[in-house]
Amino acid sequence: MDTPAILEYALTLTVTLKYLLVFVGTIIEGPVIMIACGFLIHLGVFDPLPIYLTILAGDLVGDIGWYYIGYYFAEPFMKKHGHFLSLTPEKLEKIKTLFNKYHERILIFSKLTIGLGFALGTLIVAGITRIPFGRYMILNLVGEGLLVAILLSVGYFFAEAYKYVDDGLKVGFTVIVTVILAAAIYGFGGYMKKRAANL
Repeated sequence: MDTPAILEYALTLTVTLKYLLVFVGTIIEGPVIMIACGFLIHLGVFDPLPIYLTILAGDLVGDIGWYYIGYYFAEPFMKKHGHFLSLTPEKLEKIKTLFNKYHERILIFSKLTIGLGFALGTLIVAGITRIPFGRYMILNLVGEGLLVAILLSVGYFFAEAYKYVDDGLKVGFTVIVTVILAAAIYGFGGYMKKRAANL
């Protein structure tokens, strides 16, 4: 195999792997990957539609996993060890009742707000309450489709703003924006956790 053929193969492999890596990364940590990919779309590393579909698929695979953890394992665990989380059987039943009544709004709102600190809990509760799997996936797909578009746009426009920042200030700009976003998400998530604890 001559050198150009080897290089062509390596480049093809890299293109394939970068989407695979994003898919796996999204299962683990979706929102950060989404914003980063928006930035990379602006730089020409990814094409918008393939990366959008890759991220969507990765996040939905993660949702499937959490649903089945809730469906098969979470309730017995919560009943046995919930007191360590200040979750009494009475609170668990109240959560299940509320979730059964409002699961459409809860699932879509949770997706659009990245769960407000409760993303995994919401998905697990969907499994605990035996929300029909097809409905669960459709609701998650709707919320997820909007969330991916929003966070890719955030990353894209951050990259657009970044190119106008003076070279000497780029690191500081990145750190400040990251800290502000993290503080806002953490603060709002903490507020919602306190409210939920008072249920």
